[in-house]
Amino acid sequence: MLLKGEQLAAQLARELQPVYLVYGDEPLLLIEAADAIRAAARQRGFDEREVLSAQAGFNWNELYQAGGSLSLFGARKVIDLRLPTGKPGREGSAALHDYCARPSPDVLLLVSAFELDWREEKAAWVAAIAAAGAVVKLVAPAVGELPAWIAGRLARQGQRADAASLRFIADRVEGNLLAAHQEIVKLGALYAAKELSLAEVRAAVLNVARYDLDDLRSALLVGDPVRLVRILDGLQQEGEAPLLILWAISEEVRALAQIGSGLVARRPLEALLKEARVWGARQSLMRQALQRCSAPQAAAALQHAANIDRMIKGLGSGDVWNEFRRLALSLAAGGRAARLSG
Repeated sequence: MLLKGEQLAAQLARELQPVYLVYGDEPLLLIEAADAIRAAARQRGFDEREVLSAQAGFNWNELYQAGGSLSLFGARKVIDLRLPTGKPGREGSAALHDYCARPSPDVLLLVSAFELDWREEKAAWVAAIAAAGAVVKLVAPAVGELPAWIAGRLARQGQRADAASLRFIADRVEGNLLAAHQEIVKLGALYAAKELSLAEVRAAVLNVARYDLDDLRSALLVGDPVRLVRILDGLQQEGEAPLLILWAISEEVRALAQIGSGLVARRPLEALLKEARVWGARQSLMRQALQRCSAPQAAAALQHAANIDRMIKGLGSGDVWNEFRRLALSLAAGGRAARLSG
């Protein structure tokens, strides 16, 4: 059985599977999903719990021993198996596969992994868990979904907020759901169950957003100038290396220039996207950027990026981070930037 994170509660209310795998790259969602499974198990009489952590050198015989060592009093048990790397290795894969072939009715195996890459998602041990129980993939809400996610969390504590307040919170916790949870709990502690005003939200919520290079690349293609500046400011405060920032921006600019030149030559867009190695969800973002940014503008952006490279290497003068902002904003504005500067 394959489940999305939002389907887990309903599934647990119906029945309890003998084996669960929960994984994702957001610690808060992982913690909450594992807590929900353990709580459902306790309600059904699984009163004992044994925690195993499959670090390097882990002896997988411990899994067999934990599954076979029940209390003399007949208590049912949860085996809480942690996979810090998301990769059990050959021995661990075989152990999990064997366990899932003969799960015990008196033992619930809960496997938690911080993140699985696409190869592990297709591994035999994951398929074995899906066949014997449930595999739950936990995905953080996208930027556009974050206000609704926050509204749902506020509703749990009897609070509401208007769209402006929800957007304010989302802007300050983006990329950091643990911090978002803490800020929402703080609002519950500070204020009664009611509709919160924007002033109350502003007074309580800290700026705890966390960004990475993928956030920067997505915002660049979407053309969101406010978010672009916020991400660049956040990366600068976090001490991100300028060369990595330049690499992330240049990768998108090169693709824009390459595809834009091909379109001028009347080549099909689908073929150009493949040649530029633009896959999956990034294709729709690239299409948006191509509508906004012409081939000559992309070529000018590449030259701007080359000038920033010289600054980083000490061969040119200027403020590197200000130049990053100028370059990003010119790409976000597209044709408007050319008209304004012309």
